Amino acid sequence: MISLKDVRLTLDGPAGTVNILKGIDLDIGAGETVSVVGPSGSGKTSMMMVIAGLEKATSGAVQIDGTELTGLDEDALALFRRDRMGIVFQNFHLVPTMSALENVAIPAEFAGASDAFDRARAGLESVGLGHRVDHYPGQLSGGEQQRVALARAFAGGPKILLADEPTGNLDRDTGAAIIELLFKLSSDHDTTLMLITHDPAIAAKSEREIRIGDGRISGDGAAA
Repeated sequence: MISLKDVRLTLDGPAGTVNILKGIDLDIGAGETVSVVGPSGSGKTSMMMVIAGLEKATSGAVQIDGTELTGLDEDALALFRRDRMGIVFQNFHLVPTMSALENVAIPAEFAGASDAFDRARAGLESVGLGHRVDHYPGQLSGGEQQRVALARAFAGGPKILLADEPTGNLDRDTGAAIIELLFKLSSDHDTTLMLITHDPAIAAKSEREIRIGDGRISGDGAAA
């Protein structure tokens, strides 16, 4: 499902060239739940951005669900993400002028689905927000906003779900509930899950834990 071969990422910054990823080799099978851990600045988010096609690898091969991403242009990458990926961020990235229902319907609408709002309503029901469909992000708590973001991410039936510190802006109890929901939805949809986290308890819920340090994979095995 996810295959990285000698992936390197080099970026130019104010202080000169910075080597972010230094030869990543990684294979993740369909339906696996994988946590990615490591210190800040180790390359976790950069690796996820490369997998999502939001950052282009400087060299190496990035094959996702049988498609080599390095040869795709921006339009093709956008279509690939729309059809096969869901992404959840620490900051919820909801459109403030749209209701919860409208936010969740966005991917299906872009895909031209005639039942986009039916799907969105079902998605909000699945995260326990069927009674909040007409509320705007500013009227929702942080936990509710992240539930909307989860419903949106799963609305298109993605084969892969990428989550970057999805509980980073939530209190502990709310975060725990979001993580339980994330794993449940991944299981229900048979979605491959890659989750970046600093929390060992969250990482332990995955089948497998990948540790990154200084742009390299320093550990890869069953989660504790």
